Amino acid sequence: MDYMGHYEKWMNYPGLDEKTRSELAELGGDEEKIKDYFLAPLEFGTGGLRGVMRPGINSMNVYVVRQATQAIANLIKSKGREYEKKGAAIAYDSRNSSALFAREAAKTLAANGVKVYIFDDIRPTPVLSFAIRHLGCAAGINITASHNPKQYNGYKAYWEDGGQFPPDHAATVLAAINDTDIFSGVLTSCYDELAKRGLVETIGEEIDQKYLDNVMGTSARPDQAGDFKAVYTPLHGAGYRLVPQALGRMGFSNLLTVEAQMTPDGDFPTVEFPNPEFPEAFELGIKLAEAENCGLVIATDPDSDRMGAAAKTKGGEFEVLTGNQIGALLLDYIIAAKKEGGTLKPNHCAVTTIVTTELASKICEKNGVKLVKVLTGFKFIGEKIKEFEKGGELEFLFGYEESYGYLAGAYARDKDAVSASTLTVEMAAWYSRQGMTLFDALQGLYEKYGYYSEAVSNIEFPGVDGTREMKGIMEALRQNPPAGIGGYKVSEVIDYDDEAKPTGLPKSDVLCFVLENGAKVIIRPSGTEPKIKIYYLLSAENAGEAAAQTEKLKSAMEKFTQKNKKI
Repeated sequence: MDYMGHYEKWMNYPGLDEKTRSELAELGGDEEKIKDYFLAPLEFGTGGLRGVMRPGINSMNVYVVRQATQAIANLIKSKGREYEKKGAAIAYDSRNSSALFAREAAKTLAANGVKVYIFDDIRPTPVLSFAIRHLGCAAGINITASHNPKQYNGYKAYWEDGGQFPPDHAATVLAAINDTDIFSGVLTSCYDELAKRGLVETIGEEIDQKYLDNVMGTSARPDQAGDFKAVYTPLHGAGYRLVPQALGRMGFSNLLTVEAQMTPDGDFPTVEFPNPEFPEAFELGIKLAEAENCGLVIATDPDSDRMGAAAKTKGGEFEVLTGNQIGALLLDYIIAAKKEGGTLKPNHCAVTTIVTTELASKICEKNGVKLVKVLTGFKFIGEKIKEFEKGGELEFLFGYEESYGYLAGAYARDKDAVSASTLTVEMAAWYSRQGMTLFDALQGLYEKYGYYSEAVSNIEFPGVDGTREMKGIMEALRQNPPAGIGGYKVSEVIDYDDEAKPTGLPKSDVLCFVLENGAKVIIRPSGTEPKIKIYYLLSAENAGEAAAQTEKLKSAMEKFTQKNKKI
């Protein structure tokens, strides 16, 4: 069926709600918009679904949510009655329509005979991951678009280990979605009736407290609070309650919060992008920290799985740290604390991704800790934790990725901004006792291990031709890889999608160019947004030299992608 056929099907469906019908009618004869809404369905991958909230198959709405949930219900039922009884946990964040989508997912699962545990209010993503394991569920669903702008929402799917869907399950669900009519192929029922029958159960505070018990267990040096002050903002998201609770449990009574951003709000009225990787997200927090003479500001994204931090410099200004820098600081801090306490084990293992700073490699090498690298996506770090527990040879120490995701315990299988917040504040308090801010501590890392620098370019490909253009650029790079980038010779090309030269990792649409000076340029299409991400990982004598190298590499890659953007 072509896009006009899908559009007419929706318009002619008698059960279509009036709001959706009205929005579609407003499209009138705008064929380009109809094409954008209906050309192809949202792709269900290992990260689930993500899209703009609007009508159509290429969007997030109740019909797409029901269809995806029906496919997951089919997967659960295919495993037998035992899995139906184990059920599924459902959480959601502060985004507009998240609560609605969560109830629709619950209705479809329960109508299929799958027991549902649904949270009573918004929750951080890691709480869902923990709840799946704690309750012994078969699966889990989280309604969130993480750090995306306000017009987006999404749908993350988790399996019984608490990690996001593995590739085989994602492929099974995608096939089931394609085989399921979005209207007639979906089961649903009355929410209250399903609850009366015991198929839908509300969960809440009891899970929070068990989860927080585990977060407390990630402390590296307990009892650091003293009179240390820090500023926290949840950016209108799900961390607004549990982050302060967790820090309160650790004794941090001087936590200041950005009141204008403490209220959950899917419109994110004080920030254009509710993303802690953007310095703009820290403006109100830094203003408060300056007024209250604090040296640290932390921020979590809407579903509280990502955490960012800003630290005071020697000059008294605030510097927003990157995910690579925060992760390296935490890794070094945890290793040093365990060394001091005599609890660092020979089989302790850290896990990062192929696009994470090489500083992590140096820290682990110098401290005798094994480091394992995985593909981009925290689900792969979660899989390593599971592998370590099953094999018994290695013990998980800490995992992080450059995109502001960290995990210091095996109680969850996804990145956790709640525990990252407690660890970061604890770490900052410890360094404060040494007369240092986290910015000072970072300079200390560079002095100890060498200067490492990282940068990311995001090149967007909006519209219906975006996917084709991204594929064209990746194909062009594979067919004619550059001999040099920015004046530096390419000494090796690693293609993570080349079966003839296996990398030891699952196949993935990723290319890595290793340069003669040891720097790496890594390029991949984003799995959640219509853009290509290019990572630049390098070491240098100092920040100035690193910046000059980075600009040369960025300029060369951006020229190449622009040249091939219309392929």
